[in-house]
Amino acid sequence: MRFWPRSIRWQMLAGLVLLESLSILLFAWLLIAKQESDLRSRTRRRLAFQSTMLAQQAREALLEGRPGWVGLSAKMMVDDPSVLTAKVTDPAGNVLFVGSGEADTTRLSSIERAQIPRVSESGARVFSIAPQRLESVSPIYTGGTLRGYVWVENDRNWGYEQLDAISRGTAIFGIIWLASSFILVWMLGSSITRPLALLHRGTRALMTSPDGGSFPLPVTVNNEVGELIEAFNRMVASIEEQRGGLNDTLSLLDSMLANAPIGLAFFDRHSRMVRVNQVFAEMNGVPLSRHLGRTLPEVVTEPVAQQLDSVVQRVFAGEASVRDQEIRGTGNDRKRTWTWLVSAYPVRTTPNQVRWVGVIVMDASERKRSEEALRRSEKLAATGRLAASISHEINNPLEAITNLLFLLRNFCSLEEQAQRYVAMAEHEARRISEITQQTLRFYRQSTSPARTNMGELLDSVLSLFQVRLNTLGIRVERKYDPAMDLFCFAGEVRQVIANLVGNAIDATSGGGRLIIRARRSRNWKDRRHKGVRITVADTGTGIERELRHRIFEAFFTTKEETGTGLGLWVSHEIILKHQGLVHLRSRDGASGCPTGTVFQIFFPDNEDLVATPMQLPTVVAEA
Repeated sequence: MRFWPRSIRWQMLAGLVLLESLSILLFAWLLIAKQESDLRSRTRRRLAFQSTMLAQQAREALLEGRPGWVGLSAKMMVDDPSVLTAKVTDPAGNVLFVGSGEADTTRLSSIERAQIPRVSESGARVFSIAPQRLESVSPIYTGGTLRGYVWVENDRNWGYEQLDAISRGTAIFGIIWLASSFILVWMLGSSITRPLALLHRGTRALMTSPDGGSFPLPVTVNNEVGELIEAFNRMVASIEEQRGGLNDTLSLLDSMLANAPIGLAFFDRHSRMVRVNQVFAEMNGVPLSRHLGRTLPEVVTEPVAQQLDSVVQRVFAGEASVRDQEIRGTGNDRKRTWTWLVSAYPVRTTPNQVRWVGVIVMDASERKRSEEALRRSEKLAATGRLAASISHEINNPLEAITNLLFLLRNFCSLEEQAQRYVAMAEHEARRISEITQQTLRFYRQSTSPARTNMGELLDSVLSLFQVRLNTLGIRVERKYDPAMDLFCFAGEVRQVIANLVGNAIDATSGGGRLIIRARRSRNWKDRRHKGVRITVADTGTGIERELRHRIFEAFFTTKEETGTGLGLWVSHEIILKHQGLVHLRSRDGASGCPTGTVFQIFFPDNEDLVATPMQLPTVVAEA
């Protein structure tokens, strides 16, 4: 009902008022109807009695010969508060005496005249002359002769004053009854609704702010409502305990999701992402906030999206896990190539329903690159061994050729032109011998340190790259003392210089300068130690700032397919073995200034140098 109150208290009050009002109205109606019926009956009996008494008095007055007493009796009858009028008429209906007023002006009504023939000698006749108006007529006989009629009309107001008094009493009783019932029900309703309101507020607080609210609720009544509040408090305590366990579990899961070193993502049946972690976002290069609710083609390239979607839908279709699915692709910038190992598993909300699919992504790019670099390194090592074997085998016939040329030039009479040819052949044979010796030096690493001429070592390295230097138009500037020496592992130092020179040539492939400098110096960290500082500088493209701290990592390379990522890492190991220092300065094109890279390496001149356990050398990278 639209206007019916919603609260229990007001529903009880409204129902009580309605029920009590209907009950009191019904009681009042029945009471008044009964009283009105009784009043009519009493009025009829009284009117009959009054008209009979007045007729008796008139008969006695006429018998005594005193007709004036008849008028006096009529006047006395009117003094009764229940009588409105009293009249005495002759048998023809002419008014002789009246209780009030003048008899000459008083006439019987047609209703009253119609009653004359109906009046019997035996008694009075009561009839209605109008609604709520009664009148009684009695005959007057003396000696059996009809002398006239007595007419007595009831005063209606006198009878209904009693009914009004009864109605007022009933109304006052009803008001008092309703008020007392209202107060009683109000108190009773308050005892019920107050704890219910408290329970309602606690329920709303539990719904709107589960972590807030003042629980447990106070139990203020000792009845069924109190037991309900106690049950509610036990339920809230159980919910809080379960929520605490759930929050702990969610915190653990969130921590695992956020800090796991692998990419994690969850997909619905439409391949939309419902949750991912930061590692997955970093793997595909899209901010974390742009993943939720998006499909795979919106965050990764189309080929990768198709492969991932195939894995997800396969799990939804078969409800079985997929493990170690290899996916290859490129980033959104189309520059970075990577390899992912993807595993997918169903996430069930019920035993028979798969709600989501969880995907675990491991970036295997570095491992793949490392494996490829190892394969290339093995190839290079095999090539080195093959080159050393070939160089060793070449040495024997080369010695014979050299001896034959010597004999031919010194013990044969040759023309001048032939002598020049022989001299040229000897020169080229010496060049071949030098190349084979240098190749063997790279392969045959020194097992113990020795005093080494640094000028010859640097010259031998540059001679290996002379053809590339000339082809690329790179100008070499040599600044070192040819007689300077160093106590070191010569083959390993030669390998360090070769790695740095090779990288410098790759960086200055468009032409430029290559500077090789060596001089006596001191350790810039500890001035007590003397040694040799070797500088390899170029005017190439430089090294990007974000890559400078990674260039000495194993398998890290910027040369993609041609690099192994091992050259500078091996150089680190060698510098470490010699207890040396490295100082790097580089400037790339982002600064808008001339570009280039400078490596400074300090090798201590230590006669006690031995193969010591590996420690990271000090590396300084500057802009």
